[in-house]
Amino acid sequence: MSPPAESVTAVDDERSEGDAANRVKRDLNRGLAVIQGHVKTLPASPGVYRMLNDAGDALYVGKAKNLKHRVTSYTQLGRHPARLMRMIAETASMEFVVTASEVEALLLEANLIKRLKPRYNLLLRDDKTFPHILIASDHPFPQVIKHRGAQKRPGSYFGPFASAGAVNRTITALQRAFMLRNCSDAVFASRSRPCLQYQIKRCTAPCVGYVDEAGYAEQVEQAHDFLAGRSQKVQQHFADAMVDAADRLDFEGAARYRDRIRALASVQSHQDINVEGFDEADAIACYRTGGQACVQVYFVRAGRNYGTRAYFPSHDKGLEPDEILAAFVGQFYDDKPPPKLILLSHAPAEQALLADALSVRADRKVTVTTPQRGAKKRLIDHAMTNAREALARRLAESASQQKLLARMAETFDLDGPPSRIEVYDNSHTGGTNPIGAMVVAGPEGFQKNAYRKFTIKGDVAPGDDYAMMREVLSRRFARALKEDPDRAAQSWPDLVLIDGGQGQLTVAMEVLDDLGISDVPVVSIAKGPDRNAGRERFFMPDRKAFDLPAKDPVLYYLQRLRDEAHRFAIGTHRAKRAKQIGRSVIDDIPGIGPRRKKALLMHFGSGKAVGRASVTDLEAVEGISSAVAKKIYDHFNPHG
Repeated sequence: MSPPAESVTAVDDERSEGDAANRVKRDLNRGLAVIQGHVKTLPASPGVYRMLNDAGDALYVGKAKNLKHRVTSYTQLGRHPARLMRMIAETASMEFVVTASEVEALLLEANLIKRLKPRYNLLLRDDKTFPHILIASDHPFPQVIKHRGAQKRPGSYFGPFASAGAVNRTITALQRAFMLRNCSDAVFASRSRPCLQYQIKRCTAPCVGYVDEAGYAEQVEQAHDFLAGRSQKVQQHFADAMVDAADRLDFEGAARYRDRIRALASVQSHQDINVEGFDEADAIACYRTGGQACVQVYFVRAGRNYGTRAYFPSHDKGLEPDEILAAFVGQFYDDKPPPKLILLSHAPAEQALLADALSVRADRKVTVTTPQRGAKKRLIDHAMTNAREALARRLAESASQQKLLARMAETFDLDGPPSRIEVYDNSHTGGTNPIGAMVVAGPEGFQKNAYRKFTIKGDVAPGDDYAMMREVLSRRFARALKEDPDRAAQSWPDLVLIDGGQGQLTVAMEVLDDLGISDVPVVSIAKGPDRNAGRERFFMPDRKAFDLPAKDPVLYYLQRLRDEAHRFAIGTHRAKRAKQIGRSVIDDIPGIGPRRKKALLMHFGSGKAVGRASVTDLEAVEGISSAVAKKIYDHFNPHG
């Protein structure tokens, strides 16, 4: 007699659960054996260790004062939470670097975490270079500009500022107050009359000699004083000059000084809080709830608030705020100089070690402290309030985004809410400088670090959008098959959106079929009649074209995705076109750098004129020797 169906099902479930338990136990024992094998030969020295999985990818990077003791702790399974038990089970090998000190180990740990992005470490994913204000010193009449990246150009750098908007406001105020030029050196050299900046009283026109070097140097010195925190001195100077002008009945001159004082006040009016009492500091507060955290950073420079920025690091839900801050600070200052003072809302366990490591990196003393009272505590409290509000907004937006993605899954018959959406668009001008663009979105919004641009390289007829899309998709997915064939790196899309109609969809499906990819959903989105946004048509394989209700939130979201791809494609194309416009036939001559190129263009006026010049004419240009003149001549006259 056969057993009841329910009994058979129960037995199968028990057997399946038993197999899973045995598999977990087997993996845990394997990982434990790997760790125990390394412990035997480890030194009792400071260093950094890496846990690697079967593919050789880093699972975790840690530092230790004593490598042998630290790694041995992983063999005591009863002391670890579930997260570390999973990490141990996935460990297939380990790598070690012995360092001279624990400080050096901490610095190396932060660097490796940012570079390798291990799964089980706290990750600062949205870090980026902060903008500074640069007053250049490599020209008799220095310019004031916004600067990002390595600080290689000679001059004075002020910052960091939390946003480009804060920099732009400050530069505008500096121009109104001190009338410094912001034009490039090339534009400066080519001027024969003042530009609009002079007309609106934001520059003293040194390009045409309206101010001499000494007078301009005084303007630069005043700007230096203001940005360095000596604003009272500058404002008092302007106030005295305004009163003096008024006493001489020069009311127009007095009004100009009044406007300059107002420009300086406009910079100070954008400060959110009073930060008097200390000159240079970063205030960093962490607020955690619901398994997520927000880290808010305030930048104080020259006694003024230079803005604030919120971070949402990826971390284990069990980490406490002090642990989050310890990992955050190490990564945050890995590629930027720390200020003299760092204020924290929670004291990390190794606060003194963190201060020593940052002091080594900055090559000067850096103090890390957790204030308990006074102005510093008020600043931290303000940062904490902003962190709490920012996290509340993010959690609310995340819940709304999840609902939207779930509705999108229903609309396009997906297996589940998409975690990675890739949107593709092309851009060109009359077929020239063609590029393809890919933007990426997911539950946390647009993932700008995953955006990609494609310079069209194939033999594509001008304006052939189908051929451009074919090349972009072929390159994207051929690379995905090569670099992540098992789809373990979460780099494959759950949905592909293409700006276009049935023709673009057909091209996309042909590309995927040729590559043997059959499980990536593709949707093409085309504007309605007369390219009317709001009446979009959607095309999918084996399904009739359809549209969505005009007020459907999914439609609004898809329009945002399409518009972001269009914006990115247009911006990339314009940048490439501008670079192409700036090129000259001189750029193709080996050994001719920017300085010689500038000298040649200033002497002859154009690249074509350089090509027509004789060797004797070329030798007359400053910096062009006889050998270089002959090289240039031969380039344009290869047959003598």
